[in-house]
This record gives sequence, C-alpha cells and structure tokens, in this order.
Amino acid sequence: MNTRNEKDQLKYDPATHFGFGDNWQTFSQLITEAKIDQAVADMKRILGTEDLARQSFVDVGCGSGLHSLVALRLSATSVTGFDMDLESVETARQVLSKYAPDRDWQVEKRNVFETFDDDQRKYDVVYSWGVLHHTGAMWQGIEKTMALVADGGRFAIAIYRKTPCCNGWRRFKRVYAGLPAGLQIFLRWPYIFLFCLALLATGRNPFAYICNYENNRGMNYFTDVHDWLGGFPYESASPDELKMFFETRGYETVSEFTKPTRLWGVFGTGCNEFLFRRVGSSPS
Repeated sequence: MNTRNEKDQLKYDPATHFGFGDNWQTFSQLITEAKIDQAVADMKRILGTEDLARQSFVDVGCGSGLHSLVALRLSATSVTGFDMDLESVETARQVLSKYAPDRDWQVEKRNVFETFDDDQRKYDVVYSWGVLHHTGAMWQGIEKTMALVADGGRFAIAIYRKTPCCNGWRRFKRVYAGLPAGLQIFLRWPYIFLFCLALLATGRNPFAYICNYENNRGMNYFTDVHDWLGGFPYESASPDELKMFFETRGYETVSEFTKPTRLWGVFGTGCNEFLFRRVGSSPS
C-alpha cells in the first residue's frame, strides 16, 4: 500500500484488518478459572507487582477482555478496555459481565488514532499486549497511546520481535486475512504440522508444547495459530528500536522480557515484552 488514502484506510477501517473479533469470541468460550489464574500470574510478572490496588488500568486493544478481567482480579480501582473491533468489544463485555459483574469496568469501541486528542483521562497502568503492531501504523499508534499514561504511570507493551522473515510474513498475512474461513482452516494444518516437525528437529516435544500452551498467558495454541497467520496489519521492532522510542519520549525502561528468534522467524515470531515508566510530563 503506497498512497496516503490506503494507509489511512488501514488505520481506520476494521474491514482492512484480520477478523480478530471473531477469533476472540471463539477463545472466550475456552476461558476457565485455570486460564484466568495463569493470566493473573503472567500480568504480575510483566508489571512486577502483586496487585493493582488504588490504580486505574486501561486495556488498549482489549480483545477477549481477559487482561481487563485480570486487572480487576488484581484489585485495580477501575478498568477501561477499548478496541476498534465491535465483536471484540461485545466479547469483552460478555466476559467481564460473567466474571466481574459487580466491579468498576467499561469497554468502549474506540480507535487508537481517533480518540485521545481531546481525552483528558490518564491511567496509572496502560497495558497493550500484542496489539499496536496490528494497527497499520505501529509507531504512531504507540505514540498516541502514550497520551493515556499518567505522570509516573507505567506502560506495559508487547510487540512482535523483528526477524529476517518479517516482510514475507507480512505478505502472507495480508493474503490469509482475506481468504474464506474454510481456506484459512486448510492452511492452518500444514503450518501446525511443519511447526511440530521443527520442534522435533530441535529436540522439543510438540505434544507437550501444545498441551502446556495455556501456561502462556492463559491462551490457547490453536486460537493463537489463527491469530498469528492472519494478524494483518503486521509490523515488528527490535528491542533497541522500542527502548529508544520510549526513552526519547520521557520514559525509563523498568524491565524487559526478550527471547531469541528461532530459525530466523521462518515459523513466525513471538512478542518481546517491556515495562516502561513515564518520568517526564504527559503530553497535553
């Protein structure tokens, strides 16, 4: 996509994006207390805290609502989730209504590029796991989201790590996202088969990997495969690029969780996770 209008369409039009909402609706049916507990443990790890008492929390790109629910389980005083995808918004509301019916939460349909210029709300914790690289303008999306962070507040973010295969995956995802559901299913199984062979070749047990996958943020392996293959728009960043971007905008790096990329990203790439703290003034 080369023209300004095409780039803006990616940023503002959900129809140009992979159907994350449908995927999250499917995942929401698989949520259990065990998955919630695992997600709670993972958020504690990322945020480096045991609770969010007396803190406000915003879930940027809330998807299924699982992370918003986790923030409530960690005693956040208020939780706001938002997503540009209407089905994600409806799914998150259903999940929170089921698991946290009497808590202070709201879920809104909002686009990160449209919503913050006149919004005076600031949050103690801004959380965006694996979202802003799907906006169509990742760096601009990150900068827009920074406007939500209160002075001294924290910004937890996970972004795809850059690999030699990122350009190829970007092209594949654009095609996959536009295919009918039946063809998407057809393409998922060869990927899973080859991925399992790659695990075997590196001495890892693919069956154990899949069975233990919910230890990864309480997620589901097969839902995540669909999310990975179809996740368009798609961008990525190296740890140094991300840290420099934040640190030149008034943040300090509190912690980072990075992993090496296996097989140069042939089978995809995971997310690097970072926790930043605002030490300068919030943008007006």
